[in-house]
Amino acid sequence: MKSIFEAMGGTYRQEGDYLIPNIKLPEQEEYQLGKYGQMRRNFLKKHHPAHYSDLIVEGRLWDHLAEIDKLCNARMEVMIAAMKKQEGVTEALKAADQMEWMRRMNSIHNRAEEIVLYELVYEV
Repeated sequence: MKSIFEAMGGTYRQEGDYLIPNIKLPEQEEYQLGKYGQMRRNFLKKHHPAHYSDLIVEGRLWDHLAEIDKLCNARMEVMIAAMKKQEGVTEALKAADQMEWMRRMNSIHNRAEEIVLYELVYEV
């Protein structure tokens, strides 16, 4: 009697007394997972373990995390540039008053990151 795995074309290899299925993970692109991808992984693992497990089983976790990380970084760049322009944070301000420029840039970065985290990282 064939197993469901064998009926679907799967094969096994003998390792001692055990039959091990010949399963190979799909090829994935090389990507160094950044801050937002790691935050997404931790969020899914802690708050949505079933979805996290589904992504692992389907072999899509790494691609999902890389996509979230890339989207977050791109979104941060766009939002920071738009906020800088809207609030008049320029290189002239940086040359005139570095502390004020840094205060404004930190504020802009923190607001943009809060939006990105809410919309992309902590969304299911």
